[in-house]
Amino acid sequence: MQRINAIDFTRGLVMIIMALDHTRDLLHISSLTQSPTDLSTTTPALFFTRWITHLCAPIFVFLSGTSAYLSLQRTGNVTEARKFLLRRGIWLIILEFTIISFGIWFDLKFRTFFFQVIAAIGFSFIVLALLLKLPARVIGLIGLLIVFGHNLVSILPLGAATPLSRVALTLFNPNIFQITPQLTFFVGYPPIPWLGIMLIGFSVGPLFTLPVAQRKSFFWRTGLATVVFFICLRFSNIYGDPAAWSMQNAGLFTFLSFLNTTKYPPSLLYTCMTLGIMFLIFWLVDGFKNKLVQIISTYGKVPLFYYIIHWYLLHLILLAMVFLQGFHWDDLQFGTFLFGRPKQPSGVNLAVIYFIWLSVVVALYPLCHWYQRYRSNHPEKTWLRYL
Repeated sequence: MQRINAIDFTRGLVMIIMALDHTRDLLHISSLTQSPTDLSTTTPALFFTRWITHLCAPIFVFLSGTSAYLSLQRTGNVTEARKFLLRRGIWLIILEFTIISFGIWFDLKFRTFFFQVIAAIGFSFIVLALLLKLPARVIGLIGLLIVFGHNLVSILPLGAATPLSRVALTLFNPNIFQITPQLTFFVGYPPIPWLGIMLIGFSVGPLFTLPVAQRKSFFWRTGLATVVFFICLRFSNIYGDPAAWSMQNAGLFTFLSFLNTTKYPPSLLYTCMTLGIMFLIFWLVDGFKNKLVQIISTYGKVPLFYYIIHWYLLHLILLAMVFLQGFHWDDLQFGTFLFGRPKQPSGVNLAVIYFIWLSVVVALYPLCHWYQRYRSNHPEKTWLRYL
């Protein structure tokens, strides 16, 4: 089965956009003190810098499920596919708490274990492996039930909090566990809602085996219907997101309030908003090839490789930034929710953030291109499938 350019392009596009969010997280002058989606303090430019990156995690997770389906179709061996998903899931969780964790925090003492998108994908692979003998449509139905229903957990009367109930709720909502005074376990990506997105992605996999014209028609209709559903349900303020939209002093900020859906955990409306756009991207690019598509697809063919390296490169740039701004090593803070930034104000403005982001993306292209070719030329090295 040939690679599908719509998948590689879309995944590459969101990997590029993702680097913008992490560049802002680490380097923006107000990233440690101000939320870019707080309408009382943000600007439209800062809001949309954050909002556009909302596309990244749900599309990345969705396409992980789709790729799992297509990989199964290539081998036709459910037992081997199950073993691979189990191994890869465990590997991703280990990777999250070691190499990726250090790339995010640069903390040699490893005082923060952050359960975020890579660990959520790992968890979802493990569950998907257990469901693999079910028909794709049944797996998709389970995913839809999770995506449409998990917001009910936050409004159900669950009684007094106990250690067991707190752990159970962490499957659905973010939580922080202070294991020791020096060790924090932070669940930023509660696994069940993200599992729902992956299962839907797996169930859509069969569509990519259809002729291009047929699947483009499906992508257009599904994308349009999903966006319309998002607009109607969001307008009602009845269900689908814990944060209702509201009228603001300016029309533009009312629009921002309408778009300001909840990522932690990914609400129904957040998921519809982002995946609706994803289907429209599929419709636009499926079967379309030119040099730009080829370049962007390169990042999408090696997403985990790119993901790991970009954290380390950005963190090295952070250290260079604070040293150039006159700080010394003793001024830097490392630990939970600290990236190495000093207590005193530091960072760069939004225009410089965009320049650094584009520079990082361009700088990583030769490495991604090399690794993609190396992996393609060495299919006998099966360990490369894990990167």
